Amino acid sequence: METPALPVPEARSPIPASLRGIFPVLVALPVLALFQWLLSESPFAVYLLSVMGVNIILAVSLNIVNGMTGQFSIGHAGFMAVGAYISGVLSLNLKEVALSFLPVAASDQVLFTVALLVGGLAAAACGFLVGLPSLRLRGDYLAIVTLGFGEIIRVVVQNTDAFGRALGLSGIPQYSSPYMVYFWVFLVVLVARRIAGSSHGRSLWAIREDEVAAEAMGVDTTGYKVRSFVISSFFAGIAGGLFAHFVPIINPGSFTFVKSMEIVVMVVLGGLGSTTGAIVAAIFLTLLPEGLRSLFNALGTEGTLAQKVDQIRMPIYGLMLVALMLSRPQGLFGMREIWDVLPRWIPRRRRGLS
Repeated sequence: METPALPVPEARSPIPASLRGIFPVLVALPVLALFQWLLSESPFAVYLLSVMGVNIILAVSLNIVNGMTGQFSIGHAGFMAVGAYISGVLSLNLKEVALSFLPVAASDQVLFTVALLVGGLAAAACGFLVGLPSLRLRGDYLAIVTLGFGEIIRVVVQNTDAFGRALGLSGIPQYSSPYMVYFWVFLVVLVARRIAGSSHGRSLWAIREDEVAAEAMGVDTTGYKVRSFVISSFFAGIAGGLFAHFVPIINPGSFTFVKSMEIVVMVVLGGLGSTTGAIVAAIFLTLLPEGLRSLFNALGTEGTLAQKVDQIRMPIYGLMLVALMLSRPQGLFGMREIWDVLPRWIPRRRRGLS
């Protein structure tokens, strides 16, 4: 008779159980403060990294819908516009307001956070209103609905005096900072990873693989799709609010169908379902235009090609996608994360990671 194998005891974590949920946030806060201090003397790096952070938030949040749930939304810029304009208008109205019990800088950041949350909640409400009827549909219908929503938002903004019409909204207080941007980057990545590893995430993966089979197994497919859509819309609104508070002016041209497709390209390029892939693709596609400008300037084409980078990058995106679909249809990372690759050469001691 064989002796049963004894269970391997799990390694005890030095972190108290009551702090495990919030521990990543406690670690991130001082790291982000150091990050901002190091960038304090480089305004261009601050601006470029802020744009990169906003794109990461947009890509990771869209990946929750397009990657994890297997839906196809192409109106993410519309939700970004809702967050940008709502938070921008609120900040303009609160520009002269200060909390008397706080220093001026702290008061500004508190009001900025309130404006961000209001913008995110407004985008989430729009996501719920758009998603509830349309996510009952299948196939390409969601793409058509979200595309229409993005265009409706753009037209509404262009014809509303409170939003500056086609000229845009200017004078928004520049409260955003790398600390705030990357704090929300950290939060969206944390939320995406915890969703992926939860029972909610397993339901989303099931819907992605076979919606009919998931429904037959008792999964509330419409409910889970709407929840993922609302979460994704909320973070898109947050990204729009952050964007509105570090650029001089926001206008409808910043939230067109082209912007939505850029976000879709980031998700597809990185790999549908991979948070790491969305981050890497967002970083690469944000730095690509700056790299092209530097290259054209080095070649002595300043004033000609350097001014046409925005037009040149779109054909480059198209060529990259064609090459990717031919060579690696699943994207750079597929459905895997970077920690799925690391165990090949880094030994793991904890149970379940070997």
